Amino acid sequence: MNRTVVLAYSGGLDTSVCVKWLTERGSRVVAFMADVGQGDPSAKAIARAKAAGASRVIVRDLRREFVADYCWPALQAHAVYEGKYLLATALSRPLIAAHLVDVAHRLGATAVAHGCTGKGNDQVRFEVTVRTLDPRLEIVAPVREWEFKSREEEIDYAKRHRIPIDISKRSPYSIDQNLWGTSIESGVLEDPQAEPPADTYRSIRAPERAKGAPAYVTVAFSRGVPTRLNGTAHAPVALVERLNRLGAAHGIGRSDLIESRVVGIKSREVYEAPAGTILFEAHQELERLVLDRELLQFKQGVAGDYARLVYAGLWLTPLKRALDAFVRQTQRRVTGTVRLKLFKGSCRVVGRSSPYSLYRERLATYSARDAFDQRAAEGFIKLYGLPYEGSGK
Repeated sequence: MNRTVVLAYSGGLDTSVCVKWLTERGSRVVAFMADVGQGDPSAKAIARAKAAGASRVIVRDLRREFVADYCWPALQAHAVYEGKYLLATALSRPLIAAHLVDVAHRLGATAVAHGCTGKGNDQVRFEVTVRTLDPRLEIVAPVREWEFKSREEEIDYAKRHRIPIDISKRSPYSIDQNLWGTSIESGVLEDPQAEPPADTYRSIRAPERAKGAPAYVTVAFSRGVPTRLNGTAHAPVALVERLNRLGAAHGIGRSDLIESRVVGIKSREVYEAPAGTILFEAHQELERLVLDRELLQFKQGVAGDYARLVYAGLWLTPLKRALDAFVRQTQRRVTGTVRLKLFKGSCRVVGRSSPYSLYRERLATYSARDAFDQRAAEGFIKLYGLPYEGSGK
């Protein structure tokens, strides 16, 4: 064997074929699996990796780190790419890549590998993170090199080598799942005019078939971090899991997006993010209650930049770290509770409160309790519009 290669192994078709393909070319392959909430990776997937030729399989439970150190900062920043994508897959990649590098160092390996395609985003996210942490490591990308021209050819290769796979030519979806959401692509979804079939979605009920009665949930935040549901404290992973189940039952969190990939092409992706959708709505509304106008509006502009950095794999860059510092500062008073109503795909905020609320009923009311001096408005408007007087002629 010429070298030890640590492969970021998902257990899916591409990375399972990668194991065999690399071993056939003389590499000793160590499969590294990161548990970020995609389901128990320690049974079928481990057996599949070994059947494909992996000399060792290493599994790390990264769920708490993923939620606390990646999902929460993205939530606080309101990182939503192109208005729809809550960045579930994108957020997991720098975490997985960091542990991939750590495993390589511990084993004395000189190379790491991934199963990303040459037109996808994940290759950028993995490789930029790896090179940021250790530019000496060789990076191998079998999918960019091998002879297979389609997923059907990969399926045939897997079958020839008796690699057990959970995919068929009739249902060739590519799926990535973690606690923060699920990404689904390929198959019929490559036609942007085709409505996603019912079997596209993994967990979320179709809104028209969701529960017939609405559900109310109260989310409590402390300095921008969700801590309680309906008054009960939850650890980060448990909180997300519970909201995922609740949201999925009420049809919350589906999206269908034509998005702009890092490499410049457009792709069609279907996403599921029940917990993320609920928490985003709640956190956004709490910020409207406690942040002053200038800070709120400036932060809304930062959100787009933050999302683009995460999407493009630039998690460890100086700009991203600087934006993190800004976002953390904005969260000092984002403490309070938000009540939401979930019903047949709709997630609406119906109540909010905070000890730092900037809302003053005595100033906002139109009742007899009104304490707003309306006479002051005349002078304010004159001064406010003074620079523009006569400019419209």
